[in-house]
Amino acid sequence: MAGRIAFDHCVVHVSDFKRSNAFSAAVPGADVVPVGAGFAYGFGDRQLNLHGPGVDPVPVARLPVQPGNSDLCFRWDGSIAGAIAHLAAHGLTPKLGPVPRFGARGRGGERLFPRSRRIAFGIHLP
Repeated sequence: MAGRIAFDHCVVHVSDFKRSNAFSAAVPGADVVPVGAGFAYGFGDRQLNLHGPGVDPVPVARLPVQPGNSDLCFRWDGSIAGAIAHLAAHGLTPKLGPVPRFGARGRGGERLFPRSRRIAFGIHLP
């Protein structure tokens, strides 16, 4: 293969931009970027594109992303205890975890799943 393939963005459908923007800026630390009638969340050179109220994206996939779809994992560079403390500081407690998972860095990762949100924090263990 001639070039390296890396994650660029993911489309997430939200039902409430104000609530989603506040959560995404505070917990995983997103840069909230206005885009037309909606928003995108920047994470360095990676991005989440949002569909939601007032946004009519064209083109879309054959089966567009529906509200509540998409599972996401953000890499956490600290300890499991540090991730739990970070979540607690935002009123979140893990519903599940830590549990072993295979992530972008391969095996040896643990995941925390806060409450019922479909989002996870990954901790890569040496």
